[in-house]
Amino acid sequence: MDTLLLSRIQFGANISFHILFPTITIALGWMLLFFKLRFNAKGDRQWVGTYIFWVKIFALSFAMGVVSGIIMSF
Repeated sequence: MDTLLLSRIQFGANISFHILFPTITIALGWMLLFFKLRFNAKGDRQWVGTYIFWVKIFALSFAMGVVSGIIMSF
């Protein structure tokens, strides 16, 4: 295989990997809003624990999306 074909395969793999993270981040944003609204409505501390847990996953997903997006530009 030549270099151009290998570069295209690598870019295709990278963009396939990258597209997962923005979609997961958008969905997690709505979930976090739901958890926060449930806590505000009911005042149950369990919603805060759930919110804090998923914020960490949200941050990781966002960071992975940024990193894979930066790599894509090169």
